[in-house]
Amino acid sequence: MVGEEMSRELGGSLPVANVQALASSCSGDIPLRYLRQELQSEEVLVDDTLQIPTIDMRKLMVDDDDDEMGKLHSACKEWGFFQLINHGVAEEVMEKMKADVQEFFKLPLKEKNAYAKQPTGVDGYGQNFVLSEEQKLDWADMLFLQTLPISERKMRFWPQQPTSFRETLDKYSLELVKVSKCLLKLMAKNLAINPEQFANMFEDGRQSIRMNYYPPCEQASKVLGLTPHSDFGGLTLLVQVNEVQGLQIKRNGKWIPIRPLPGAFIVNIGDVIEILSNGEYKSIEHRAVVDPEKERLSIAAFYSPCDGTIIGPLPELTKENGPKYKSVSREEYIKYVLTRKLDGKSSVNLLKLES
Repeated sequence: MVGEEMSRELGGSLPVANVQALASSCSGDIPLRYLRQELQSEEVLVDDTLQIPTIDMRKLMVDDDDDEMGKLHSACKEWGFFQLINHGVAEEVMEKMKADVQEFFKLPLKEKNAYAKQPTGVDGYGQNFVLSEEQKLDWADMLFLQTLPISERKMRFWPQQPTSFRETLDKYSLELVKVSKCLLKLMAKNLAINPEQFANMFEDGRQSIRMNYYPPCEQASKVLGLTPHSDFGGLTLLVQVNEVQGLQIKRNGKWIPIRPLPGAFIVNIGDVIEILSNGEYKSIEHRAVVDPEKERLSIAAFYSPCDGTIIGPLPELTKENGPKYKSVSREEYIKYVLTRKLDGKSSVNLLKLES
């Protein structure tokens, strides 16, 4: 994400109403800013046989399984999403993180607001990417924290209730970095580029974690928990906190609901890896819908290259057909991303070269 100096200028967001409080007091009438007329015309494909691939990390790391490497390559290339099982993160680490996130969102609003985000930064409790009074809003609250490098942590936004939250998040953060680095090296092998060189672009990279709370909504078919977008970073690892589903990905113009596997991470390719791979791997638009009766919670960890990285196609991948994207500094790229609302694949489209 961004450093101290950049955070003062970028990532600002207008304050909005707390959706959890709004949902609990709502008499059935949804405020206009949350209503999404476009939902009526968009098709959701309900097909139990159509699901994102499942990748077994144990087969990749321990067994050196060529078939599994092929599956990983195909998943990144054809889907941009996959479920990762046997990833090595201990169940107790994941369950403790889920439990502490649930406890945080159960706190009284006054206590949660002690960690409210400020108008000029990205960290804290509330919503991000709200840039105008007319903009449509998501039916969700979130807690967004920069977790790595450690020097970028803004501890005033790290909850002290529950009392174990900070220690739990620290442990969870470091475990997910290990998984992310392993995946990057495996992807580099599949792309036939130097794994160490590729991983080094993310060494001491940026990690941020967004904890999402989607309240139930009686008119769930008219609101969105999270606006359609692709993730602007490198890799995202998502875990579902409770049993309520809501993630959907866009494929061939239709929305496909994702059914999370117990204990798995849902991994998706971000815009940065699409650009670095010169379009070989694809970031995919996704969104979150809400349930009419039950709350939904999830935790997304974003992993991005380190400061000073050039965001552009890697030279080894442009030899045959030339670059498909412009190259910009990481700082220019972040400036573009953090001064715009979420909007499909706008970050990638900005850098696309005319074919």
